Amino acid sequence: MSSIHGSCLCGGVQLEITGPLFGPLNCHCSLCRKQHGAAFRSRIRVKTDSVRWLAGQDLIKYYDNGSGYLRGFCRECGSPVVNQAGAHWKKASMFPDALNEYGIPLAILEDPPIRPACHVFVGSKAPWFEITDDLPQYPELPPLR
Repeated sequence: MSSIHGSCLCGGVQLEITGPLFGPLNCHCSLCRKQHGAAFRSRIRVKTDSVRWLAGQDLIKYYDNGSGYLRGFCRECGSPVVNQAGAHWKKASMFPDALNEYGIPLAILEDPPIRPACHVFVGSKAPWFEITDDLPQYPELPPLR
């Protein structure tokens, strides 16, 4: 696999992914909708050791809503750039693999070779948005990989 580059809106945060992308999906939960200011968040997962921060890692500000799961954004332009489990993530025992993974928005990557495979948390999707594609839909999380 060749490397994939990504950046925030202002270009201050830049990253390179050298490992496989997995778990591509569109998340409709209220937290993702609010973080992205959109009807859903399209994201992939990647192993943390597959990401190299080229610039601006110090520009990432993290928000924790109390769950211990961190939502990172560029403190200069506000672009969401990475989500990750924090040291006190309450669901770590349920999802131990996630401790060594990042969630990366597809929209910050330059032409990623993967597309969303499903919609999750459609039970709490925005009532004003209609899903019109044929991807599988799950009321909450999809079956474990």
